[in-house]
Amino acid sequence: MPLSALTLALLLATHPAQPAPPSSVPEAAPSTAPIAAADGFWVRPGYEVSVAVETIPGARFMEVDDHGVLYVSRPRPGDIIALRDADGDGVYEQRQTYTSGKPRLHGLCYSGGWLWFTTTGSIHKARDTDGDLIADEVVDVLAPGTLVTGGGHWWRSLLVTKDTLYTSIGDGGNISDQTDTDRQKIFSFALDGSGKQLFASGIRNTEKLRLRPGTSEIWGFDHGSDWFGREAGDTEGDQPITDLNPPEELNLYTQSGFYGHPFIVGNRIPRYEYFKREGIHDLARSTIPPEWTMGAHWAPNGFCFIDPALSGLPRGIPAGHAGDCFVACHGSWNSTEPVGYCIARVLFDKETGKPYGLLKIVSTIEPETRAIKARPVDCVQAADGSLLFSSDQPGRIYRLRTTPSAASTGASHQP
Repeated sequence: MPLSALTLALLLATHPAQPAPPSSVPEAAPSTAPIAAADGFWVRPGYEVSVAVETIPGARFMEVDDHGVLYVSRPRPGDIIALRDADGDGVYEQRQTYTSGKPRLHGLCYSGGWLWFTTTGSIHKARDTDGDLIADEVVDVLAPGTLVTGGGHWWRSLLVTKDTLYTSIGDGGNISDQTDTDRQKIFSFALDGSGKQLFASGIRNTEKLRLRPGTSEIWGFDHGSDWFGREAGDTEGDQPITDLNPPEELNLYTQSGFYGHPFIVGNRIPRYEYFKREGIHDLARSTIPPEWTMGAHWAPNGFCFIDPALSGLPRGIPAGHAGDCFVACHGSWNSTEPVGYCIARVLFDKETGKPYGLLKIVSTIEPETRAIKARPVDCVQAADGSLLFSSDQPGRIYRLRTTPSAASTGASHQP
């Protein structure tokens, strides 16, 4: 296939990003002054956004336990903050440092009465037995240095099921050929850290793994590679190919599955750098294509599926959203115009269990000034059925729920 045709094929296979004029990202230093409920965001009619945690610098990934306690990971200080909304007003007024001293702490997963968490090279579990929001027991499941550390993608996702834990190790750079290493792979272990097995390969940067409700399916968003058009002449500021390619991927990860990276992007399209690689056609054939794609450079980090047991509660996420996926997009760093910076809903067909559409629910680019007001990182569903999303810049946790009028009429909740 000629390179020009290759580019056209990729463009047709991608759901293009929605560009916006450039703007600078605010510094991470938080403000203690009161802020408007929506913080200058665009919010889809029928929903509203409020601040659940006002000041939590560097907030990244989140988890909620069986008692409604919210946990937030912070990689730079290497700690987890535990928060409780004791009076039920939607604001978490009680907070403690749950555990600390774990540099590059990242993924969280609550299972079996323990909060499991990763650092760049280890997996641990902790629990609070007296309810003071401070872990009094911390156990090394995989000791520091057991996993490959550092690299351009040092984040380690985490999923814990009743008998298995899963973690991913991303590319050390952009499109490195690291097929003979532990990078670009998802591994599984027994709950005690033994029995390491390769689960899937060909990933670039999957920062979170979760089960789809009612199934054993393992899903995750994988970041697309950068500078797709450089081999065709793209340079910084003049990058018509790179701006729109390759797509971000929503993958259904399966045992022994290969997902293309670094050779194949999107819907089985070879990267220019590997176009003449021996066996590239067969490699494309063996690549499992994404179940859904999003615009290039959106950076989908964390996500959650809407739990049917928590949907339809007053002022929560409507029952019609049950089984859908909400994803936090951190936003671009190397497109000529900023894209992403949003909370999006990926709609799943109730019969087939497959995604079929996407709605942007919140944009953190202010409509009038086009200023970037937040960089979303992760989503979790709270005990009241509402959706929480974190932003590391600025350090806040926001709550998304339906407006009173929409909740009473059921309006604005269907695609």
